[in-house]
Amino acid sequence: MSKRILLAAPRGYCAGVDRAVITVEKALELYGAPVYVRKQIVHNKHVVATLEARGAIFVDQTDEVPEGKIVVFSAHGVSPAVHAEAAGRNLKTIDATCPLVTKVHHEAKRFAAEDLEILFIGHEGHEEVEGTMGEAVGKVKLVDGLDSARTIEPTPGKKLAWLSQTTLSVDEALQSVAILKERFPDIQDPPSDDICYATTNRQDAIKVIAPQADLVIVVGSTNSSNSVRLVEVAKEYGTPQAYLIDYAAEAKEEWLTGVETIGVTSGASVPEILVDDLLEWLAKRGFADVETVTAAQESLLFALPPELRKDIKAAAQ
Repeated sequence: MSKRILLAAPRGYCAGVDRAVITVEKALELYGAPVYVRKQIVHNKHVVATLEARGAIFVDQTDEVPEGKIVVFSAHGVSPAVHAEAAGRNLKTIDATCPLVTKVHHEAKRFAAEDLEILFIGHEGHEEVEGTMGEAVGKVKLVDGLDSARTIEPTPGKKLAWLSQTTLSVDEALQSVAILKERFPDIQDPPSDDICYATTNRQDAIKVIAPQADLVIVVGSTNSSNSVRLVEVAKEYGTPQAYLIDYAAEAKEEWLTGVETIGVTSGASVPEILVDDLLEWLAKRGFADVETVTAAQESLLFALPPELRKDIKAAAQ
């Protein structure tokens, strides 16, 4: 039996995650421990544990940060109310919100200023959804899934626009948009696609791999929306079994029974070392032949938050 691995490219860290993780690392170097972080900086167990070991303290709410201390806002973004709360507690804030999420925040503010009601496609409870909806309080209705798109009732007489969470399944988001446009033909589009380039690229790679694979393993955490979507996309596109794991140690021998081809990828907040560990685990079980399947080339980089850049520059003088 010819055992092989189809390794997705791109996979792992996107530019927004890279920027957010480096932001916490640089803050620890510059200001010393502890540095507080509101919510998980990115949705990955390993990253959070590694930063905790270096002196980062993760909190759920801003009021858990002692007055006057430093707090980093996560890559998923926060609402204006959270910024106001931080200012009220005299906190030094470093905003590590992904610039692609910030773009959606700006779009929400613009639509709200034009007195449009926003139908926001996303998952209830996700931090990115809470942050974006907080930019236009009372002017956003959440569309969570296709059933919601079919049944949501906007405010009568209101002009409509739609926006979406950046880490959704591309296919599902487009289906939701199609349903909304059929029901509300005059609904306004955002000026550009909201689904993040990295989410799209990682899903495109797994769409190529899934029909060829007997098994797909996605490295990522269960609270990572884009990682969960990769498992769903793999199943949609034809792999008989697909699993999400944080660490290679969570992979199970029985998954490999009768399997010749394994697809491997990772979510946008997963460091490459975790993928390497999985490849090593699979190699020991006869899957040493690794073929890379490339869906796109990524070269995007984001500058560090301006408040951090200013302090790094001052420290260097």
